[in-house]
Amino acid sequence: MAFNKEQFIADLEAMSVLELRELVSALEEHFGVTAAAPVAVAAAEGPAVEEKTEFDVVLTAAGANKIAVIKEVRGITGLGLKEAKEVVDNGGTIKEGASKEEAEAIKAKLTEAGATVEVK
Repeated sequence: MAFNKEQFIADLEAMSVLELRELVSALEEHFGVTAAAPVAVAAAEGPAVEEKTEFDVVLTAAGANKIAVIKEVRGITGLGLKEAKEVVDNGGTIKEGASKEEAEAIKAKLTEAGATVEVK
């Protein structure tokens, strides 16, 4: 006997919702499967967040003791007096791509000298 797809669809259309539910349950049990939509667990959790390994140290304000901040900026960056003074006066990036420990050490030195610093 050949399978008649049209007849099968017509039989399904004639069934009530309760009968369809019983049919689905019987098929799930017989074949050991579930008709529930698969859930993508990895997509639900979102993308994995990578830990940042490089930080930028940015001077936002020199504070009251500008001379001490200029000395620290010169020591950290190796800039000349004029260039270090410009960075302190205008604010800007002191160090790019520093490790977390190095960025925190630079921030501590500049904060101790009286500057306001951000690590990004």
